[in-house]
Amino acid sequence: MPESIELAVLGGSGFYEMPGLRGVEELGIRTPFGEPSDTIRVGELEGKRVAFLARHGRGHRLLPSELPQRANFWALKSLGVRRVLAVSAVGSLREDYAPGHLVAPDQLIDRTRGDRPSTFFGDGVVAHVSFAEPFCGSLRVRALAAAGEAGATAHDGGAYVTIEGPAFGTKAESELYRSWGASLVGMTALPEAKLAREAELCYAMLAAVTDYDAWHEGEEAVDATIVMTRLAENVEVSRRAVGSLVAGLADDSCDCGHTLDAALVTPPKSVPAQARTRLAPILGRRLGAGQA
Repeated sequence: MPESIELAVLGGSGFYEMPGLRGVEELGIRTPFGEPSDTIRVGELEGKRVAFLARHGRGHRLLPSELPQRANFWALKSLGVRRVLAVSAVGSLREDYAPGHLVAPDQLIDRTRGDRPSTFFGDGVVAHVSFAEPFCGSLRVRALAAAGEAGATAHDGGAYVTIEGPAFGTKAESELYRSWGASLVGMTALPEAKLAREAELCYAMLAAVTDYDAWHEGEEAVDATIVMTRLAENVEVSRRAVGSLVAGLADDSCDCGHTLDAALVTPPKSVPAQARTRLAPILGRRLGAGQA
């Protein structure tokens, strides 16, 4: 088994320059699902091994719909990652979730087209993971507390609507999501959260509010310049939040590491050899625990 990595951070290029990160290695990982978004940067922070992956690639080269998420999560799992924190830019659908604030969402709504590969399974292996609570409760609470400790105005909970992009939404769509009671809109939380669950990884998000999407009468409609400018302004507080989170990590009690116990339908002895190879990091615990 690979040496455990306590936390992986999926975020922008600002995290490649994470203050205090020591003994850094850059790892290129080949996966059955292609190349990850970028090399994975692994080092020691606050006395713990952590990994950083630029979700869109360094230089922001990949559209949300182009992200090789299966390769990203396969690679992270193969390296011994236990938890994943996503740091993501979002639009706010609520007056009180203002630009510059951080949010730890607790629910997801999928408005992608269904074209993004969102499961490791198929081709001889059937599994249906529970997804009623799409974020790890323990990691989410710790991330929220870390954001507060970092000096951010941090909000607890809210539904994140994942849209396909790359265009931002219309005013009518923004108002529709508000009528549903949703709090945030973005383009990357899915299939990230589903793949993390299938890989038995704890997954939570710190969503960095950059704008009010298209609904707010007193604000400009969102564009890429607004998002990138405000995201850059949020990098420092987000870095502090990550440092605080890593320093306080402990062996919390959650069920994320045993998701497949109640999800894997195909008996381990019936999993084809090709699938065993393809999904070795994902199914290794089930297939290697005397159940094959």
